[in-house]
Amino acid sequence: MRIRASLAAVTMSGAVALTALLAPAAQAADSPKIPQGFTSKPSVGRNAPADEKQGDIKITKVTDNANKDVVVGLGKKTFNIYVTATAPSGIYTADAMLWHGTSLDSDVDGVLYTDTGDTNSTCDNWSATSATCKITITAVPGTDLYDSALNGKWNVSVLAVANNGDYVETDVYKNRWVKRAASFSGFNAAPEPVTKGKTITVTGTLNRASWSYMKYYGYGSQSVQLQFKPANSSTYSTVKTIKSSSTGYLKTTVTASVDGTWRFHYAGNANSSVADAYDYVDVR
Repeated sequence: MRIRASLAAVTMSGAVALTALLAPAAQAADSPKIPQGFTSKPSVGRNAPADEKQGDIKITKVTDNANKDVVVGLGKKTFNIYVTATAPSGIYTADAMLWHGTSLDSDVDGVLYTDTGDTNSTCDNWSATSATCKITITAVPGTDLYDSALNGKWNVSVLAVANNGDYVETDVYKNRWVKRAASFSGFNAAPEPVTKGKTITVTGTLNRASWSYMKYYGYGSQSVQLQFKPANSSTYSTVKTIKSSSTGYLKTTVTASVDGTWRFHYAGNANSSVADAYDYVDVR
């Protein structure tokens, strides 16, 4: 893992250098890809306590990944965090990161942060006293997300700095869910075309990304909805709910009635994303 100056170690004339954090990593029992050099729970070095504030500066809004789950498969995932702040002297900069653990002081096993050099954000000044700053973060599975156990709830930590050196930092401003991508493979509704009143067999496999092994594996024991949308409709209706096998495999049958699109819909959970697969069937 990399080492960064956390939440922008900003130094200005007359201002103190702010928080510094060693970006750590931790070992999960089932991980085959533990980063070299990390063999125990990390300790986090800081030169400022949690939720630090100096002066009359406020963070008024934080929007991370458009307030949606951060879904990561096997490729890089880039997303933005927007921090809006106000101060009488105006806003100099802002920064943000996501961290996984129970305490930024003593229990962190994952960090997602910007890696763009000394200037960590670009800011639009809406007035002499307020601005919104954009921070871009790229999550790399197998490196930043080095273990599948890192899926789930993360913490969003934010910092804003005023032109006169005042600052505000919050370790947990809000939470964001970072999820493993789910998808279907081999989805098929057959036969097609099919005679009205005959049986349609719908099959497919629900898979989920593993950040530990950098592969997709069948995701077992998950409830999946079989849904149908008639050709003249824009709305899907749930026909039945089935459960995936231990290998993620799904199979069910229905009776053909009218032309339309069949889909498997997986609603996701706290650790996994939503997934859908579609197949149109012509009924004659």
